[in-house]
Amino acid sequence: MALASESGTAAQWSREQYQQAVLVPQPRRLTLVFEEQTTVVAFLIARAVEREWELENIVVADETRRRGIGSRILNEFLDRVRREAAEAVFLEVRESNHAARSFYRKWAFVESGHRSNYYTYPAEDAVVYRLYLP
Repeated sequence: MALASESGTAAQWSREQYQQAVLVPQPRRLTLVFEEQTTVVAFLIARAVEREWELENIVVADETRRRGIGSRILNEFLDRVRREAAEAVFLEVRESNHAARSFYRKWAFVESGHRSNYYTYPAEDAVVYRLYLP
């Protein structure tokens, strides 16, 4: 929670939402954590939706950005879901989060829709991206 709270663009989940993501078996979720010297510097949380996965939250500590950590954790996630024969991954991102949008396009995600007023604090539209897996 501390790592996400330091990022103005990360989904700000409650303690209960994180507990549910980690402890509750359904819906099926995958949580990946990246540590450097026992400090969590990145994490990814995704949930299975039939033969697709929703990337719910991905956060990289500000001081470790631009070092490839986001790419490493996303690559690990994609490798795992491909091994399970997933068909696609989708996600929502704040319309104003140009860095994240560029990052997802680099990974071949394509814009597939918009969700009006999806985010709060501040209110903002979401752009939906999808990656079809081979």
